[in-house]
Amino acid sequence: MNSFDAGIISLFNALARRSLTFDTLVFLLGSNFILKGGVIAALIWWTWFREGQREKDREYLLFGISAGFLALLAARVLATVLPFRERPLRNPLLHFQLPYGGVTETTLLGWSSFPSDHAVLYFALATTLVFVSRCVGIFALVHAVFVISLPRIYMGIHYPTDLIAGALIGSGAAALGKIARVRTAVVGPLLHWLRKYPGLSYACFFAATFQIATGFGPSIELARFALAVAEAVFHQLQ
Repeated sequence: MNSFDAGIISLFNALARRSLTFDTLVFLLGSNFILKGGVIAALIWWTWFREGQREKDREYLLFGISAGFLALLAARVLATVLPFRERPLRNPLLHFQLPYGGVTETTLLGWSSFPSDHAVLYFALATTLVFVSRCVGIFALVHAVFVISLPRIYMGIHYPTDLIAGALIGSGAAALGKIARVRTAVVGPLLHWLRKYPGLSYACFFAATFQIATGFGPSIELARFALAVAEAVFHQLQ
């Protein structure tokens, strides 16, 4: 653990358990689906249907969502192949004091903290929104910092470098959309599908933004349940 991470976490953790109201507010910001992904999902839908919408803006949005999902997958691969990094809340060197709220010592047990999935996804989407609307994008970036990122440091879920790395991965992936050839190659088939099958396409679009709004939480729960069932069946067949 580097001194940069240790210093910032110690600074934040010095505030923990001093105020039940403050700790609860931070936990709410860091865990509530509406306040986290729901805001970004709403901004995506608003910019998609806003008056005077340009075709190029929709290209950016489709590319940004696709890039965000692919970057999220890449982050999961990195978390698997890189050396395991324990969460700050369980790092004995930090003597971390858990804030009031729903975070416990078993939160995200067994999940490596580097890089941050949340930072990857929401910084990718915020960067995309900057390309579509500067004002909306700046709001999304501020949201990604103060609602997505900082509460996760305060709750001991991530080190600052986890979030910085995630932000760079997500923003870098979204920035590829500025390359016209890359953007067209990715979203061309999607736009064609949208024009040909609008009903099915918007249903899929809703499903994608639902994942954004919920941070893939329900999908992860289903995947864990399916994996547990598969393991149980496998052991019975042995």
